[in-house]
Amino acid sequence: MPNPKYAPEEPICAIATPLAPSALGIVRASGKNSIELLSKLFSRPKALEQAPGNTLVYGWIKDGDIKIDEVMVAVYRAPKSFTGEDLVEINCHGGPGVVMSIQNLLLNNGFRQAEKGEFTFRAYINGKADLTKAEAVQEIIDSHTGEGRSRAAGRLAGNLFQEISSIKTLITDTLAAIEVEIEYPEDEETIADSFDTNNLKIAEERLKALVDSWKGEKLYQDGARVVLCGRTNAGKSSLFNSILKEERAIVSDIEGTTRDWIESFVDIDGIPVRLFDTAGLRETQDVIEAHGVELTRSLSKDADVVLYLCDSSTGLIDDDLDFLKSCKEPLILVWNKCDKDTSHTAEDSVLSSVKMLKDQVKISAKTGNGLNDLYKAIKKVITCGVTTERVQAGLGSARQKSAVEEALESVRHAQFVAEDFTLDAVVQDLEEALNCLGEVTGEVTPDDVLGSIFSHFCVGK
Repeated sequence: MPNPKYAPEEPICAIATPLAPSALGIVRASGKNSIELLSKLFSRPKALEQAPGNTLVYGWIKDGDIKIDEVMVAVYRAPKSFTGEDLVEINCHGGPGVVMSIQNLLLNNGFRQAEKGEFTFRAYINGKADLTKAEAVQEIIDSHTGEGRSRAAGRLAGNLFQEISSIKTLITDTLAAIEVEIEYPEDEETIADSFDTNNLKIAEERLKALVDSWKGEKLYQDGARVVLCGRTNAGKSSLFNSILKEERAIVSDIEGTTRDWIESFVDIDGIPVRLFDTAGLRETQDVIEAHGVELTRSLSKDADVVLYLCDSSTGLIDDDLDFLKSCKEPLILVWNKCDKDTSHTAEDSVLSSVKMLKDQVKISAKTGNGLNDLYKAIKKVITCGVTTERVQAGLGSARQKSAVEEALESVRHAQFVAEDFTLDAVVQDLEEALNCLGEVTGEVTPDDVLGSIFSHFCVGK
């Protein structure tokens, strides 16, 4: 078991919605006799006990003669439920006090507090979801953009499971053919010559495609760090607000207004980006501002992309060039305030020594002109060397990538040993490949791996 507290079939319950004032709250319960246990706390016990699956029952949750709340109870009967067990969801009013009262009442009447991810774990052990679908649930919860949610939803719908199953069929069919050759050889000296690697070549190509998909999928999950840098009054905070489309950062003509960094997630063409606004770079005697400048330099060293803003009305100065030349992260030079009549840009010869410069973009943070060009430049830099085109099935976790890489290596090795060794050696490699793919879907999975996966879920999921 992934958690010693997990006990299959034992009645469990948990609050499935945030504890905050809202129109509705949900308390979820699952396990053996969960419907019967809840009926003892319900104003219409027989109606609840006799309710068919996938129905709603109206009534009151009661503590003895005291009414707690007017509710609708959704009833799901095994095996046609999320967990594969009898399951109920109490839809109550969303006040934190009401939700907590119902939860505590269940805990005092035969239910146990669910552990993190225990509902999804039960779905897994009861065959309602494989591990790729289970992990996709958490991906959807953690996603920051619509594109990220959409890709995770594909895995939840089963596209990765189906691809893995299809590849396993190619390997299994090859194994079956080999076993026939081993058990019933017509000529032992020509067994190796009769070995057909066509299915394994197809499996290798598809496994390689899955491995290659991970970088792109990871980008849509974790996103990228983009840091705004530049001298004071270059317009960093104005650009930060323009991208966010809200007044998050204080904007002022006074130099050194921004003394600390602030951050926010933004969606750039489906990619979640952590955007940082930082203190302006300059020499200062102000201790607090000087600390902010050091933080700016530190943040820029961890950036996936540095947006260096320059006031186009004044052009580059030596301090700008010193930073640009010393920067070791990918750079986009952003010429701001291009709405003004007088604007400057730098000659290519001046920037030729800036090794990490990837692009230059002209914008006006004040009017919004040029922002679309900036978004395109950012995406081009952060996706360099990464395949981001939507594929039918992509990997959703580092765990899956590691297992598929091992399967790919085994399939490649099987084709290699087939040239000089007996088919027994090929069988060993192919069985290892199947075991690795079984780890992806959960057919073959160590308990510690399960514990790691489900411990990252929230309670009630």
